[in-house]
Amino acid sequence: MKILALEPYHGGSHKAFLSGWSSNSRHEWTVLGLPAYKWKWRMRHAAITFADQVSQLLRSGASWELIYCSDMLNLAEFLGLLPVEMRHLPTLVYFHENQLTYPVRFETDRDFHYILSNVVTALAAKRVWFNSAYHRDSFLEGLPAFLKRMPDYQPLDAADRIRAKSDIRPQGVQEFPKRAERMPGPIRILWAARWEHDKNPDAFFLALKSLKLAGVDFRVSVIGEQFRERPPIFDWARQYFFHHIDRWGFQESRQDYEEALMEADVFVSTANHEFFGITAAEAIAAGAYPLLPKRLAYPEILDPKVAGDVSCFFYEREAEGLAERLGELAELLSKGDLWQGDPEHAKRATARFSWSRLAPILDEAIESV
Repeated sequence: MKILALEPYHGGSHKAFLSGWSSNSRHEWTVLGLPAYKWKWRMRHAAITFADQVSQLLRSGASWELIYCSDMLNLAEFLGLLPVEMRHLPTLVYFHENQLTYPVRFETDRDFHYILSNVVTALAAKRVWFNSAYHRDSFLEGLPAFLKRMPDYQPLDAADRIRAKSDIRPQGVQEFPKRAERMPGPIRILWAARWEHDKNPDAFFLALKSLKLAGVDFRVSVIGEQFRERPPIFDWARQYFFHHIDRWGFQESRQDYEEALMEADVFVSTANHEFFGITAAEAIAAGAYPLLPKRLAYPEILDPKVAGDVSCFFYEREAEGLAERLGELAELLSKGDLWQGDPEHAKRATARFSWSRLAPILDEAIESV
């Protein structure tokens, strides 16, 4: 099958998903991507830009059997701008995120235009894929209340129409090499997320403070994307934990990022928002022990049907519970067996995300579209 893939925000998890799938797929892909920059502008202009690019490719003899796009494209606008001979093609949209339930610092900052762009795109597509059931349900369950806020002509059946053509298709993860023998030293803890309030860094640093005050030795790496404005706790934490830090800040290359995952004994998330949790899945694939809050999409990542009891990978009671679990793991590691005889436990629970397994499933699913 010849697939035209359109990605207005070709970076991060969006780029990783397309690259991982297309490179492991049996289908033929044409990928058009725009730099991951100024996402609001990308959502505004991408339909025009892609329609012009596709028209030029058509004139040179290109052809396709299906159109794929992400949630960043207004699909209805794009189809309306296409040459007539392209408008009959089946369309698939993949929702990495949505603008209705994506967190904003202040609700007044939320722009209804982008929410409606997501809705129109989902309604225009033949099939809609979400990266987790949590993502699908939180979006569709919140949609009616949003639409009731509109002055008239409220399409209140939109959620039902979208749900009827929706599927859950998780993101894929590359396979990591086997870890080398662990270097001696205290437990190595990794926190890797956007440096923003919805990732709840306060809970993480409060848990580390409890460890430090209790005399537990540890090393920590705090990595992730940063912006001009960031929570002030990061500046405090860099000073307070200065003698414990291995890595700090954004990792400039994919290699540096992967090395950070491979070095970690424990990967920690404290997120209050996560539609899938690609970094957690990658950290597990790299051999880290996950400690995750039992909420959002995280319970979907660890499959008990394959791995048995996975309760050990979740914590409760926020910073207090996280500190307690980190202390327990530090003690286990000091005795030489962090995994208690089963180092593949978490990997088994997430093995279905490896591209070698997932790509054939996605290939078959897209053929049905």
